[in-house]
Amino acid sequence: MQSILVIDDERAIRKTLCEILSFEGFTVDEAADGVEGIKKIKENNYDCILCDIKMPKMDGLEVLDIARVEKPDIPFIVISGHGNIETAVEAVKKGAYDFISKPPDLNRLLITIRNAMDKKLLVTETKQLRKRISRGYEMVGESEGMRKIKDTIQKVAPTDARVLITGDNGVGKELVARRIHELSQRANGPIVEVNCAAIPSELIESELFGHEKGSFTSAIKQRIGKFEQANGGTLFLDEIGDMSHDAQAKMLRALQEGKITRVGGDKEIKVDVRVIAATNKDLLKEVEEKKFRLDLYHRLGVIIIHVPSLNERKDDIPMLVEHFMKEISDEYKQAPKQVDADAMKALQNYNWTGNIRELRNVVERLIILSDKTITKKDVELYTPRV
Repeated sequence: MQSILVIDDERAIRKTLCEILSFEGFTVDEAADGVEGIKKIKENNYDCILCDIKMPKMDGLEVLDIARVEKPDIPFIVISGHGNIETAVEAVKKGAYDFISKPPDLNRLLITIRNAMDKKLLVTETKQLRKRISRGYEMVGESEGMRKIKDTIQKVAPTDARVLITGDNGVGKELVARRIHELSQRANGPIVEVNCAAIPSELIESELFGHEKGSFTSAIKQRIGKFEQANGGTLFLDEIGDMSHDAQAKMLRALQEGKITRVGGDKEIKVDVRVIAATNKDLLKEVEEKKFRLDLYHRLGVIIIHVPSLNERKDDIPMLVEHFMKEISDEYKQAPKQVDADAMKALQNYNWTGNIRELRNVVERLIILSDKTITKKDVELYTPRV
């Protein structure tokens, strides 16, 4: 049952509000002044707070200031008979959800409370989802190569410098890109991913820059491209080495000028996007073979981060196995299994051609098919031999 705290020095008002809210199915607590209200806020987790402005000992705006520090996610609704537009504006600036004058319109009050609670629920769910996603993109490992990458990320993330991430398939280039975004000043903005290798060359321009209705046969309506979708955030271009020459030219212009033009359009659209690119190819070799533009390479590679293969960081395998064991066991809602010493040594001695992605698949396979303790025999049985 959802709970509400009513803070008001007028006993008749408190009693009326408590009776109405209880009748509506809420659990209601009350406080006769701001000091008592703060004590209850610290001790309990309410779904909503209703607070008067003019009270002895501590006024409603002071209570609001402390409540925003102690329990920032609880919606705070200010109620006052001394209300004016300046007070309302000040309350909202301080973080109040809404301001209602006395005597309150009960229908409006109930609607405001329910909307405030819905917002609190949405904020809570969003935080949980972000936390779950963040755990999914956690960078695991303490090898020299990983420490160097983490140190570089800490330095480059707060800037808007473009980053080129290199490394074999499956080493975790996307993890690096997402970690840079999470630690950047754009973290509250979107991160939009484009796999340049998965999009046909004739469609890559439309995917990146969008198109106008009628610009080509199947363009039956206007489409917003990835650059515009990532405005205010980060655009992650995976497998940039597979981008067509025409798209490379437009990409270079977008990076130089901060503007794009939709396919079939002539209007320049200003975009504020940080670009992070990744590739498993040797782009300088691609430049020599006239497959990639040198000027685009230099534009993208302000900072270059190379992610080593798993075979180059085998000291990290025990940490990675433990991480995947917990993550996958949580997904399957079962207790993590134990990995004996010989099994761990076998995993470290294995040739990981598929890198981190292959290791995760093997751990998942071992969780499903092995007994409570994973042995060397299990590893030998359930690791693929090419």
